[in-house]
Amino acid sequence: MQNYFELFSLETDFALDLSALKKAYQTQINKYHPDKFATKSNNEKATALQNTALINTAFDTLESPLLRATYLLELQGINAFDEKDTQMNMDFLIGQIELREALETIKIKKDETALDDFIKNTDVAIKQNIEQIQSFFKKNNYGKIKFSVRELKFYTQLNTQAKQLMDEWL
Repeated sequence: MQNYFELFSLETDFALDLSALKKAYQTQINKYHPDKFATKSNNEKATALQNTALINTAFDTLESPLLRATYLLELQGINAFDEKDTQMNMDFLIGQIELREALETIKIKKDETALDDFIKNTDVAIKQNIEQIQSFFKKNNYGKIKFSVRELKFYTQLNTQAKQLMDEWL
């Protein structure tokens, strides 16, 4: 498996300079632009297409804090979403239920102000969670990273659902 950080000549770390990532992405993607392979053999075109797909996947993975953290755990042999490991913090699980119920209530009432506040609150939770993950990576505390990644996935999905609801209402 190609290491995505190595592909872009970046340090393997959760803390990532996104502008350096974007610059490295542009450099890599330009190497395989379809115009450069228009007169090449079908095999060379296919290889260029595969390389482009890899570069795009690597970029998407490293750009997203959730995917980047998950990927870094995978590099350590840790599956954050192992179906056999269902341990979670009870307070967080109760909080999940409450947040889902709150979003459902907002949806039923079509309360745009409450939805806007909900989105802002989940944005804050996401930001705090990312900071927590970064702190745990500095300490190589993979157990806590794993749980924090699960929490980040929940907040990200909930935030996406809330934003989609807002888009539907506008």
